[in-house]
Amino acid sequence: MIKKYAHFILIITAGLLLWCIYNYRSGSNSKPSSPRIHTPANGEDFNRHAARIIYTKHARCRMGCRHIDESEVMEVIEKGSINYTKIEQDDRGKTYPLEGWTHDEQHVRIVVAPKNENLVVVTVIDLDKDWYCDCKQN
Repeated sequence: MIKKYAHFILIITAGLLLWCIYNYRSGSNSKPSSPRIHTPANGEDFNRHAARIIYTKHARCRMGCRHIDESEVMEVIEKGSINYTKIEQDDRGKTYPLEGWTHDEQHVRIVVAPKNENLVVVTVIDLDKDWYCDCKQN
């Protein structure tokens, strides 16, 4: 009976092997992505092209510790994906975590809060490396 289905088993095994090789090869040169993060075509509660970008002292400190400059923050603000699982809201308002890759290949999260026509950068996080940072909360 096994001989009767041997060619089917061989074809299925070969197919699985090819599928594994294809996924390994295509995944080795690409950046990892997370299926829980996406940017809708519309419906965002903030303007990515705000009149002004305001940086908190905390954000400036984190940027320094994590070697992330303003141009990299702007890249992620403009092109990053909203991580809807990390949106927070309190009495000060709503914050939006934008995640993406910078031109120097850092995988970062930029947390922003809309304020009038402006966008406040609350904090900046490197998602791949845990940098030492001594930012005192004031």
